[in-house]
Amino acid sequence: MKQPFEVTNLTAWLDSGLKSVMPEWAAILIECVIVGVALLVAYALLAMILIWVERKIAAFFQARIGPNRVGKWGIFQSVADVLKILLKEIISINRVDKFLFFTAPFFMIAASMLTFGAIPFGKGLHAVDFNIGVFYVTAVSSLGIIGVLLAGWSSNNKYSMIGAMRSGAQFISYELSAGLALMTMVVLSGTMQFSEMIEGQRYVWNIFDGHISSLIAFTIYLICGHAETNRGPFDLPEAESELTAGYHTEYSGLSFGFFYLAEYMNMFIIAAIGTTVFLGGWMPIQIEGWDGFNQFMCYIPSWLWFFGKTFVLIFISLWVRWSFPRLRIDQLLNLEWKYLLPINLVNILLMVVLVLTGLTITGLCS
Repeated sequence: MKQPFEVTNLTAWLDSGLKSVMPEWAAILIECVIVGVALLVAYALLAMILIWVERKIAAFFQARIGPNRVGKWGIFQSVADVLKILLKEIISINRVDKFLFFTAPFFMIAASMLTFGAIPFGKGLHAVDFNIGVFYVTAVSSLGIIGVLLAGWSSNNKYSMIGAMRSGAQFISYELSAGLALMTMVVLSGTMQFSEMIEGQRYVWNIFDGHISSLIAFTIYLICGHAETNRGPFDLPEAESELTAGYHTEYSGLSFGFFYLAEYMNMFIIAAIGTTVFLGGWMPIQIEGWDGFNQFMCYIPSWLWFFGKTFVLIFISLWVRWSFPRLRIDQLLNLEWKYLLPINLVNILLMVVLVLTGLTITGLCS
C-alpha cells in the first residue's frame, strides 16, 4: 500500500526531477548536499527539543512548573538558550594547550554526527545504510571519548582532568557491555545492516523474538547506554558537588555549547539505536494474517513510529535520572565488570543456542 505521508514520496520526486534536468553526477552531488544540510538541521532541532523536554520532565518529577516564560509552555526557551550561548564571550584560559583545547569539542560533535547520519529514521529515510551498520555506529560513537580526554587534559585543571579520567573509565567499561548486547541481537537477526534488521522484525520485534535472552540484552543495553551518556545516576564525570562541571569546566560560549549539544544528541542516539535493534525501528505493529489491521497501522507514517518508540526510551532514561542517587566510582565499575559483563557473555551464548536450535519465536513459527 502506498503511504501518503512518507518522506520517500518527496525524495523520489526530488531525485527524478533533478536527474531530468542535469547529469546524474550533478544530481547526486546536489542530493548529498541536501542530505548533509537536512542532517545538520535535524541534529540541532532535536537537541533543542530534547533540552526543553528534559526540563519539563525534570520539573514534573520535582513537582514544579519548569520553563514557562519564553513562549507558551516555555517552548521557545531552548531557542533563547541557543541565542545566549552564541552571544556569550569565549573566555581565554591561561596555560592551556590551545590547539587541543579547541579541538576537543569538535571530536564530540563529529562522533555524534557520524553516528546520527547512520540512523534509519523511517522507510527510505536513511542517509547511509552500511552492511556493517551495527559495527559502524559502535566504532564511530567511541570516538567521542577522545574529545572528553583531550578536554580534561588540555584544560590544565585538576577537576577537569579527574572528570575526564572518570569519564574514560566509565565509557570504555560500559561500551564493552553495550557492544555485546548489540551483538546478541546481531546473532538473532543474522545481519549487521539496519535495514535488513528492521525488515526481519516485521511481525515480531527482536525484544520478544529471543525470549529471555533478548530481554536481558535490552535491559543491559539501556543501562550501558545511560552510563555512556554520563546521565544520573552515572554522572560521576560531571559531579557538580565534586568537580564543578567535570571535563568541560573551563569551557564557555560556543565551545561549551558543543559539549552540551553532543550530550543531548548522544541520549537520542542511544535511544534511536535501541529502537532500531530491539523495537523494530520504524516498522509499525504488524500481526501476520490481520491484513485490515496491518493496513491501518501502515497508514501511520514510519517516521512517526520511529520517533514515538525513541521518545519512550528517552522518557525511561530521564525517569531513571531523576529517580536514583549518584553511584560511587567503585559501585559504578563493580556493576559493569562483576555483573553486567559476565551476564552478557553468558547471554550471548544463550542466544546462539536459541538460534541454532530454532527456539526463537520466528524459528518456531517457521
